[in-house]
Order: sequence, then structure tokens, then C-alpha cells
Amino acid sequence: MEEIYAKFVSQKISKTRWRPVPSGSLQTTETFATGSWDNEENCVSLWSIGDFGNLDSDGGFEGDHQLLCDIRHHGDVMDLQFFDQERIVAASSTGCVTVFLHHPNNQTLSVNQQWPAAHYHTGPSSPSYSSAPCTGIVCDNPEIVTVGEDGRINLFRVDHKEAVRTIDNADSNTLHAVTFLRTPEIVTVNSIGQLKIWDFRQQGSEPCQILSLTGDRVPLHCVDRHPDQQHVVATGGQDGMLSIWDVRQGTMPVSLLKAHEAESKYCGDTKLALNEFLMSMK
Repeated sequence: MEEIYAKFVSQKISKTRWRPVPSGSLQTTETFATGSWDNEENCVSLWSIGDFGNLDSDGGFEGDHQLLCDIRHHGDVMDLQFFDQERIVAASSTGCVTVFLHHPNNQTLSVNQQWPAAHYHTGPSSPSYSSAPCTGIVCDNPEIVTVGEDGRINLFRVDHKEAVRTIDNADSNTLHAVTFLRTPEIVTVNSIGQLKIWDFRQQGSEPCQILSLTGDRVPLHCVDRHPDQQHVVATGGQDGMLSIWDVRQGTMPVSLLKAHEAESKYCGDTKLALNEFLMSMK
């Protein structure tokens, strides 16, 4: 039976992400990042699961999560993704997107790149400036795509100070999550149950495909694609429903699974769970 190790960290955790292992590596990852929300001071933290190789008096493993380093984050952490081995991208409720760099020599985090007004309801140049939460990010080196409550889609490159491409009126509803379908194509999900496919090679602000359940406007909160079959996509809804879509076939999901029984148990941050489910379909 697998052991479960718990640690009280004195903060509300919104996101957790495992650090990716180098390509071709047979090692398992021992480091993960967390982001917090609704605290007096929020932060992005890097943790190690440490060495669980020591046996206690009962013959079980001893171990504890070790905090490697952390850094203050302005606003709630709405999403968190590793860009590569050393960089972490965080989405903020203030509309800001920040790239943090990990320095393993002295175990510190620093700001590597930042786009302060990636998402907003009223522009920064306006006296009535109003920010909008950045709700989702996805990374594919060197590109970062962000979506937000403002219905905006941004395409950033980590070495550019300005957005490479912005679709200002991508959606009249809140965009909750985004993932890459293929390198120039992304998939977004919104607050009225729509899954939209966008191609950055095309100009304009219209999606190339829209999928949704007929007559169903239940918000979709997360999305992920099959690691090998790029036309297979999974989404998690506020009603606890896990939907599997084949973007080559029509506009309806090919499978519906009741993952949670109550709306309070909605599929909110199930990136890992979706990925594991999609892997099981191989």
C-alpha cells in the first residue's frame, strides 16, 4: 500500500505542478512547485520530496516535503506551469503573467520576465484601468499562451517584452483554460461550455472550430489533449462531467463520464488527472 505524506504549510494552495524531467531521462521527478491564493501574501514555492529512503522504527519510510525556496507573488496564483527545467510561469488574478527563474546553486527564485497587464477589462492607458484575472496558461518553449476573464488570448515568447500576437475579442465569455493541440493550434474552454480551436497562422479573431454539448451551457474549467493522439481532447466541467472529444468528428463529445457527483466537486484543476486518463486510452 502506498504511503501518503502530508505537510501543513500555513497557506492556501491553488496549484501544484511537478517539475518535468529531462527528455529521455529514466529518473522520476523529485521537485514540484506550488502557488497560493487568498493569503495576506501569496507566493510561488519550490519543494523537494527529499529522500524517503530512511526507515523508521516500524519499518516504514520517513520523509517530509522540503521547501527549497519561494518568492512573493502579487495576487492569487490562478495557474502555474513549468516552462522548462529552471523556469516557472505563473498567472495572476491581477492580470499579470510572470516567469520565475530557479537558481539551484543558492536555491532562490527571481523574476525572469513579466507582462504586468496581459489581461484587463479596461486598458492600462485609461484612467479607469481595470485588470482582469489571467485564468490559464500553457507553455511550449519558446512560446507561452495565456487566456483570461477578459476573453483575450495572448501569445508571448519568453525573450520578448511584448506579446507576439493578441486576439482581443476572442470570446465574449470568460476563458477558463487553454492547451496546445498542435504547435500553431490551441484549444480554449469557456464559461458557457464551449470548446474552441484557434490557429495562430490565421489572421482575425475567429476560431476555426467550435464544439459544445447541444443545449448545455455548463462552464468548462480545464482542458488537456492526449499525449500521442492530438485529435483527442478531454475537458472537465462545473457539473463534475469529464468529456472526451475527437476534434475530427463533428461538434459533440464522443464520451461523457460522471467524474464527480456534486457541483461543489467540479473538475476544476485536473490537468494531471486528465493526462492520466488520456494515457489510459492508449
